[in-house]
Amino acid sequence: DPFADAGGLEECIPTVRGKPDHGEAWSRRWLTLGPDAARVDTDEFSLYRVFRREGGALVVTYRLSAAPGWPFVWAAHALLDLSPAAVLEAPAGTETRVDGGEVTTWPTPLASLGPDDGSATGAILIDCPRVTVADGERLTFSLEAPGQPASVALWRNLRGWPAAGPYRSIGVEPMLGRVFARDEAGQGDAAIVPPSGVGQSQLTVSSA
Repeated sequence: DPFADAGGLEECIPTVRGKPDHGEAWSRRWLTLGPDAARVDTDEFSLYRVFRREGGALVVTYRLSAAPGWPFVWAAHALLDLSPAAVLEAPAGTETRVDGGEVTTWPTPLASLGPDDGSATGAILIDCPRVTVADGERLTFSLEAPGQPASVALWRNLRGWPAAGPYRSIGVEPMLGRVFARDEAGQGDAAIVPPSGVGQSQLTVSSA
């Protein structure tokens, strides 16, 4: 069914775009396994996550169980309430693929996350496991997944989408993969479940 960008963070797996849009997990009920742990199950995979605090950071540990060799794209689809002064900081020179096929290097004009200009653009910062959103305060996302392609997707909708009723929506999305849609993945563009049938990753979100 149609959905609304309501803020917060969704788990997108095994694709971000494509069918189903946002993947199989985002619309499913999670099984609560304790105050800090939960699991979601589909016919193809089970995704387990645990939250813990380390100092001022939130650390999320993921365990994905699926058939060995299964290709997937995962994203922590975080929608953020940001002011027109917000910027996205990433290492200079990071390869950036923009919707429409453009390939450029960071920083680009997309680093400015406002003010609203009527545009809507998706981009992926390739092989970039760490970014910071600066908006008065600073929020840093850091992704660890040895052996997997770790990137960051950006959804920068500055009242440019949809045509019938455009609104503001900023997504900063640590991801495993280098493309939005799994069915568009070339060699090395998707994450792969290892021979053990269990893949592990860790997302750290910290503020300063």
